[in-house]
Amino acid sequence: MKNLKIAVLSYPMLFQRQGGLQIQILETISALNELGVCAELINPNQDKLYDYDLIHVFSAINGNHRIVEAAKDIDKPVVISPLIRPDWNRFTGYRERFLDKIVGKLTRWHIYTTFREIEYCLTVSDAIVALGEIEKASIENGFLIHRDKTRVIPNGIPQRFFDASPDLFVNNYQISPGFVLCVAAINAHKNQLTLAQALKDSGKELVLIGSCLESSKAYLADILSLPHVHYIGALGYDDALLASAYAAAGVFCLPSMSEVMPLSVLEALASNTPVVMTQNHCMNIEGLRDVVTEINPRDPLSIRTEIENKLRDIGNRQGCKSRVASLTWGNVATELAAIYRQVLSNSLV
Repeated sequence: MKNLKIAVLSYPMLFQRQGGLQIQILETISALNELGVCAELINPNQDKLYDYDLIHVFSAINGNHRIVEAAKDIDKPVVISPLIRPDWNRFTGYRERFLDKIVGKLTRWHIYTTFREIEYCLTVSDAIVALGEIEKASIENGFLIHRDKTRVIPNGIPQRFFDASPDLFVNNYQISPGFVLCVAAINAHKNQLTLAQALKDSGKELVLIGSCLESSKAYLADILSLPHVHYIGALGYDDALLASAYAAAGVFCLPSMSEVMPLSVLEALASNTPVVMTQNHCMNIEGLRDVVTEINPRDPLSIRTEIENKLRDIGNRQGCKSRVASLTWGNVATELAAIYRQVLSNSLV
């Protein structure tokens, strides 16, 4: 088969900020190109889907069903990485399907629900890529998609996190190593205020790294009213200070209300830092339970207790890196290329 030419798309405003999905897309494209697959983040206002062999869409919300629709209208195969959250199950799927029918009938189908948009993406795409078995189950149970259509490919981790040293961050910010670290956009969904309050009077320093939109400035002010909190601001994903911060931390905590497969958790483990994270996620942590602990994000006592347990258990720190050593972007690209070729072979039959 000829060299593949893959169009990568997501919703228009995605790259106006930095986050896990943006990183996933850029790292995937880079790894595919290194493998010899021509993958491009295209501009739908200028580039034509006709010029590509296959369309890979990231995220099934924010109007991305229109991208899938446009591709299928010209008979182009579509692979989708939908990023379905873990709260989709048979009950929520039934409820949303019922509400979608009511909304459709009341508006004569002039208004479509988010459920219908996601369902359309999953139904008409030629293959679905989930980040873990939990997301795959959510796709199957919430949207009644046959499990054979979905492949599981976890995100990768850049080598710089495996090689990280604490010295750069410690020397630059004069913060002693062993602190609690949270890397995430600052907002109520990521739940940093609960984390800060949980550590009040614990003697533990909390370091926050992440961007803060204007709408969350008051939330950030509440967090910074607590004296043990250090807010670094946003750091570029390629900034050596970011990898060094992970290595300098005693524990990484992500107390979000929900996550899919947060890259920050993998990056912390690659830096040999144990993790306390929300129980509402799509990661498979069966082989990681000695280095990753789940908490109820609404329970400050549980957050504090598990952080203190991880900080005391120094022995487990050395096992973190080895648990995620196989999660490379090169492996991601190899598995995706195999899916692309299978989809294209099926479309030629």
